[in-house]
Amino acid sequence: MNEVLLRRLLPSVLGVLVRRGADFAAAEDAVQDALVEAVRVWPTDPPQDAKGWLVTVAWRRFLDATRSDAARRRREDLVDEEPAPGPARAVDDTLQLYFLCAHPSLTPSSAVALTLRAVGGLTTRQIARAYLVPEATMAQRISRAKRTVSGVRFDQPGDVATVLRVLYLVFNEGYSGDVDLAAEAIRLTRQLAAAIDHPEVSGLLALMLLHHARRAARTAPDGSLVPLAEQDRGRWDTASIAEGIGILQAALARDRLGEFQAQAAIAALHADAPTAEETDWVQIVEWYDELVRLTDSPVVRLNRAVAVGQADGPRAGLAALAALDDALPRHTAVAAYLRERDGDLATAARLYAEAALKAPNLAERDHLTRQAARLNARR
Repeated sequence: MNEVLLRRLLPSVLGVLVRRGADFAAAEDAVQDALVEAVRVWPTDPPQDAKGWLVTVAWRRFLDATRSDAARRRREDLVDEEPAPGPARAVDDTLQLYFLCAHPSLTPSSAVALTLRAVGGLTTRQIARAYLVPEATMAQRISRAKRTVSGVRFDQPGDVATVLRVLYLVFNEGYSGDVDLAAEAIRLTRQLAAAIDHPEVSGLLALMLLHHARRAARTAPDGSLVPLAEQDRGRWDTASIAEGIGILQAALARDRLGEFQAQAAIAALHADAPTAEETDWVQIVEWYDELVRLTDSPVVRLNRAVAVGQADGPRAGLAALAALDDALPRHTAVAAYLRERDGDLATAARLYAEAALKAPNLAERDHLTRQAARLNARR
């Protein structure tokens, strides 16, 4: 059974059913039934036209479900005649599904789950394991999301920015269980890049590749975090870095700068430095200035303060940090880092300990706790 093929075909098969008049929730259920049937039948009787087979079986399952549901009889005019079996039309509905799954009426978590299910082809169990929630909880989340978008019609262009944010959320979840969400986000973004010519799609793909290239060096054998400056750059994936930089350069050449391109440019400067000491922090600050102009995001300003501290000295970084709300996530950790670089070890140790209590995950908490202990040992 070719699971990769099934996952690749799923969006286009689902799109065919929606285009024929099926609402999204019913179409998605029918496609899942067809996938189950494919798993049962294909090993001994593989079809010549895999997509056409899935469309035919899914459409029949949709008809059966619709005709048995009295509440849906008003749609019988859509399903009185089944289209003749045969090769499926070569129409790519993937892009439409991306926009549907990133509909503004959905919460970010629901949009991510629906994208992984409808476009990524993951099962509810796989998504639940990746997010470390019970399968029943994830099933309810996906069901609510499907009901929300069932009546949506595409008579207006979709919002690319919303789709990209959903994919970025998937990427930032990292990986757990049997699904590598970072790798899955890269796969989906490649798929989107093939369907739409947009520099920000390229920018996001480049950003993902550049960040993912450092993955093997981010943690020590004991699972502890390794800061960027201390990572073994020999463990970085040079092929992914080269691909990411190439994609980014092509996007920037179109002179339609967006926030993902700017973020990717910062990641490229980190990736291009042979050592941490050779990082071009001045240029990184310039790119953060562009990001501030594009987003006016407090988180971007926080990261800019770190870059300023590297380019112009820790006191300049602390001055930039002083203008920001100290309730920002990781504000205390940044303050600790800049205080340490300025030589104020006692204050830095105290701030590292405070930051550890606010850490969003165990790995980061342990790292900050070790930083505080390291400085206390030196006093």
